[in-house]
Amino acid sequence: MNKGLELSNITKYYTEGGNRITALDHVSISVAPGEFAAVVGPSGSGKSTFLSIAGALLKASEGEVHLNGHNISKLSDKELSGIRLKEIGFIMQSSNLVPYLNVLDQLLLVKKMSGKVTAEDKKFAVMLLEELGLGAKLKSFPEELSGGEKQRTAIARSLINDPNVILADEPTASLDTNRAYEVVSLIAKEVKSRRKAAIMVTHDERMLEYCDKVYHMEDGRLSLV
Repeated sequence: MNKGLELSNITKYYTEGGNRITALDHVSISVAPGEFAAVVGPSGSGKSTFLSIAGALLKASEGEVHLNGHNISKLSDKELSGIRLKEIGFIMQSSNLVPYLNVLDQLLLVKKMSGKVTAEDKKFAVMLLEELGLGAKLKSFPEELSGGEKQRTAIARSLINDPNVILADEPTASLDTNRAYEVVSLIAKEVKSRRKAAIMVTHDERMLEYCDKVYHMEDGRLSLV
């Protein structure tokens, strides 16, 4: 059973030119299954560092990250790689689709990375894509898709391994307003129906109506709005 994501007293600092720079300063956040949280704040406030630590891409200098009830802070790089593949779904600013793979194969590639692809995997991939309005696009390549369709493919890809956590980094950055609303409402719907713990980093405050909680980050500190 998914127990969500919790960051406790996370501090991250770098040394630059003999000076210690604090990127994150005792950041704590807890996101339950089925909860969609947003983090807003100016550029350079620490949002990217925060998301990288939440996504097991970067280790904190201090503090702990608990994913699904397990402390992942002290795991090896190899163990963290497995966590990222199986437990975390990422949705990035640009969809980052592989140009020479069709929509269905974008999802099956992720399954292939975590083992062999079964008939059940294919069935689940098709079901996800149909659910996200891409049933007619299974054999289409990225160049044949609109911006919104690419991001919907990216949402489906983030869900294919049935992860416990979804992390979205500015998922509407490349979209017009209508497509942006469509994409974020779809993320929110999937988070609720599939009971995922989700965090979205965004500059676009119009999208916050879809979120359960909103946090503001400034100078490496996080506060609930």
